[in-house]
Amino acid sequence: MDTQIKVALPKGNLLGETATLLEQASWGLDEYQEGTRSYRPKSQKLPNLFAKIFQEKDIPIQVAVGNYDLGICGLDWVEELLAKYPSSALIKLRNLGYGTGALYMMASRYRPTSQINILQKQTDIIRLSSEYPNLAESFALNLRLKRFSVFPLWGAAEVYPYENTDLALIPRRLGEEHNHDLVTVSRVLGFGAYLIANKRSWESKDLSSVLAPLEDILNSRLVLEDTSPPKFVCGTTWDEMDTHPELEDFARQIAEQVKAQDISFTFEPMSSFERRIIHITLDDYPEVTTKSVGSGKERQVIVLPKADLIPIAKRKYPVREIAKNTVWLALPDGHQQRPTIQFLNKAGIRIRDPRPIFWGNGTISSSGIWGNGTILSSGNRRPTSNLRGVSIKVIRPQDMPLQVANVNFDLAVTGKDWLTEHLNQFPDSPVVKLLDLKFGWVRIVAVVSQDLPVADVNGLKQLYAKQTAPIRVASEYVNIADKYARDNHLGFYQIIPTWGATEAFLPEDADLLIENTETGSTIARHNLKIIDTLFESTAHLIGNKDSIANPNKSKRIKSITESLRNALK
Repeated sequence: MDTQIKVALPKGNLLGETATLLEQASWGLDEYQEGTRSYRPKSQKLPNLFAKIFQEKDIPIQVAVGNYDLGICGLDWVEELLAKYPSSALIKLRNLGYGTGALYMMASRYRPTSQINILQKQTDIIRLSSEYPNLAESFALNLRLKRFSVFPLWGAAEVYPYENTDLALIPRRLGEEHNHDLVTVSRVLGFGAYLIANKRSWESKDLSSVLAPLEDILNSRLVLEDTSPPKFVCGTTWDEMDTHPELEDFARQIAEQVKAQDISFTFEPMSSFERRIIHITLDDYPEVTTKSVGSGKERQVIVLPKADLIPIAKRKYPVREIAKNTVWLALPDGHQQRPTIQFLNKAGIRIRDPRPIFWGNGTISSSGIWGNGTILSSGNRRPTSNLRGVSIKVIRPQDMPLQVANVNFDLAVTGKDWLTEHLNQFPDSPVVKLLDLKFGWVRIVAVVSQDLPVADVNGLKQLYAKQTAPIRVASEYVNIADKYARDNHLGFYQIIPTWGATEAFLPEDADLLIENTETGSTIARHNLKIIDTLFESTAHLIGNKDSIANPNKSKRIKSITESLRNALK
């Protein structure tokens, strides 16, 4: 009988509080702490415990397929998986009481789509963007939107409305603020850190050695249970995880939106106690009033402007006009942001952030100019520039090729790796490479465990030739990985999508990685080795064929391209 208990633990935002909880529960995972470089912290107290660190998004999948008995991750990622696979072998065990936040469906304040009843009447396609595409689709289906399209993203969904999408499903942790001129359409799901289990493990394994001390700690904290699925209703959702102060705060946020937009807002059906909280909170609030409508369990609170005599259809909404000849340029966030800005600066293209920016020594500059290598960005995803007729957004490089293909952007700066990933999936895509910008160099490589007795891909193929199980290929680049497996005739193989920290998958959860590396040091540090190089990748300027041929935009696109080409000389 297998007595080993395998647990998947989170990186990122949840790591610190998870580490504190497990320390209190005496799991003995001393290596599991902020800044750890090990993906396999060893327990000093529980010899049957095997722990491994993953990106949060990967954990529900790993637990559901049975690679791990238990996992800790955000409820948002659990529900994202269950929205697509409701029969998944995954059990929600316990709310852990930290990592609290919520998913909000947001719209631009410059478009009249901030009320659900308006959305439901709309006959045009409603575009939704999110790194939670399954929950975004569930939202649209449950509201019976007539026509909609969902854009899956790697992140930064908040920057897409209104020009590129109509709605964005965005996470916000407790204490964080929304910006980007967005307003709340609906509160979709409250989330926090959750303990989850594989159903078969829960029914057949003795997990008490790790769960019992954890349960004692959680019971002492009086953490409330909540395993209810997300609610999708006409209005803003409110679930039992919320505290009354949070409800009061949310009511004030809605009041500010109502006042700013001169619209009414309808909450979901609530208890009389919850309705009373909203009424009392907004009783003396300037320029808004509240009233309850409906009967019984369907009774709702409406927040209205005090002079709410104007029918919705006749209300005025602020509109940002976009000229037909405007060129939309996408720039990368993350580690490629600084070299990109530096290169643009060399080309005479100045990117400006109108808000104060902290310099490297902590002093403040009001100039808002990026480009000399000493400035840290204030986080603006809509910077301005010295280019007339060009609008800029800062988004994830992974999302750029698809966004350019959909003409949400005309030009973008992304890596050859993500362009290749896109073209492998969509060979007839209208996205074309315009320039190799010669910076951001990495190699895309095939990686195996150092202990595996193979030196190249042919050796790997021979090693697995007699096995009946598939070769498990893990990668962020799922289409590149699939093509590599086919081109090298790996036979029976399985592609495992990942969302970072891919090196953690070997050797327990994958046999082969398709990964990017600059020096190879991270790969070597994790007892892995490179057996093949697929190609080299650098930053590229990419564009949409139709935009390039568009007479309204071609002149500006050519000017930008030539400026960047001259900077290469």
